Amino acid sequence: MATVTTTALACLLAGAALAGCGSGGTGEDKSAGDLLDEANATMRKLDSVTVDITNRTTSGATVTSRLVTDLDSRCRSKTEMTGGAALEQIRLGKTDYVRPNRAYLQEWKKIPGATGGQKLWVKTPVDPAGSGDGLTSCERPFESFGTAKKGGSTRVEGTKAVELIVTDKADKKGTYTFYVAEEGEPYLLKTVYKNGAQHTTTSFSAFDEPLDIRAPKAGEVLSLPGGSG
Repeated sequence: MATVTTTALACLLAGAALAGCGSGGTGEDKSAGDLLDEANATMRKLDSVTVDITNRTTSGATVTSRLVTDLDSRCRSKTEMTGGAALEQIRLGKTDYVRPNRAYLQEWKKIPGATGGQKLWVKTPVDPAGSGDGLTSCERPFESFGTAKKGGSTRVEGTKAVELIVTDKADKKGTYTFYVAEEGEPYLLKTVYKNGAQHTTTSFSAFDEPLDIRAPKAGEVLSLPGGSG
């Protein structure tokens, strides 16, 4: 189960949004691909967004995460896993602050005998090679690929939305359903991915709301050797 959960977490934190390719059109004549391309372009222009992800596997493992981000270099995230393990992260430019709880240290870092609370953050430079140890990037690509078709109309958190179903030859067992706002800006409100092994729901909210992302208090920070201070 640990391998499945780790793989699912890595895929979730990579955070690539799928979309389709379509021809031009306006209003109700727009193809599913057009609508997804428009939604992706709208999302890429945001100054901030909140992303909530829940991933469940057939083995019973569940991973949830919340990411508040400027889609560039400032973000805050928290990931929680089956069994109580949790990992928090604050990224400010080229610096990461990371705080695992005791359950995370026991299960994922194999540190035995860890008891009590764990309040310290670890300060470390951002690894330019990519996200490791479950860390996430503030960026989200909102890229387009796959084949899209229109579904029905529904509401997501009170907002009228169109369902767009996306399939891809590279993932024959998986299906993505994208929910794009039909009222106001064409935001991507939610995506749902299903295959035989997992069910992942990703929700987007707090579009362009002010961010309050700060470094932890100095007394709560442990600097590693070779860190930035």
